[in-house]
Amino acid sequence: RALVVPGSQEVDRQAIEEGLDQVFSAAGFQWREAGCSMCLAMNPDQLSGNEISASTSNRNFKGRQGSPTGRTLLMSPAMAAVAAVEGKVTDVREHLEN
Repeated sequence: RALVVPGSQEVDRQAIEEGLDQVFSAAGFQWREAGCSMCLAMNPDQLSGNEISASTSNRNFKGRQGSPTGRTLLMSPAMAAVAAVEGKVTDVREHLEN
């Protein structure tokens, strides 16, 4: 599964104005309200079991995203985008133009 959670209402508004919510939704992502979601496992957006999260959040301690056995891999937005496209963690440098 793939979630997009804008970091603020301003980012959400700008993304929607640019049509990015539609782009991500068409690609199979779930567009969430701005703010915390999976980063705190404060709602049903949580890891379960041994799931791995490619996250642009800023913390990754054990159980933060809901599962004590899941893994949170912190990465830049570019790395998260490449992971979403590839379906696995990939070296973003392979996708950058020189």
